[in-house]
Amino acid sequence: MENKTLDRVFFVDDEPQVRMVVRKTLERVGVEVTCFGCAEDCLACLDSARCDLLVTDVKMAGKDGIELLKVAKERVPWLPVLVVTGFGDVPLAVKALKLGAADFIEKPLDREGFLRAVQRLLAQTHPAIPGPDHTLTKTEMRILHLILDGKNNREISLTLHRSARTIEVHRSHIMRKLNANNIVELLRQAAVMGLFDMNSPSGSTGADA
Repeated sequence: MENKTLDRVFFVDDEPQVRMVVRKTLERVGVEVTCFGCAEDCLACLDSARCDLLVTDVKMAGKDGIELLKVAKERVPWLPVLVVTGFGDVPLAVKALKLGAADFIEKPLDREGFLRAVQRLLAQTHPAIPGPDHTLTKTEMRILHLILDGKNNREISLTLHRSARTIEVHRSHIMRKLNANNIVELLRQAAVMGLFDMNSPSGSTGADA
């Protein structure tokens, strides 16, 4: 019998009671949940563990949900983020969407509405996820942007002051993590990640010069 990999959700909220309710709600429908009481703990785990969907409350002590959203999208651009806002806080919801949130839902959480939002985003996630070991390091993200800008290994090595061999190794890791066997597949995966528009005349990545 084939073992199905469970969807994995990271849930961030500084209220223990809310974390407990959400964990039980999602586990009942076969979703693996990892709960965090603060954004910092979530980000530490995001660097090393697979996450199919990040759900975060906005109002938290320390780094809030908006700051978490920004950093998470920088590190894992293709990761969908569901933001939990206060009831009727439209300006905050709009800000979250502009920063890359896939959707938002209001507190107090309605169980059925929450489940529908989570399941919908998880269903959309899987075609875009390159693989189980898909998180790129900051250096790999920088190199990926340079590749998308059309630079070869030698040019990238000069830009980053690294040896050509080091760039080759990083490039190999990027290709493996994104399940790309050639530059065309890498470009398609980068488009899925939202790093650039394949239909634009220049193919611009939008990365800083």
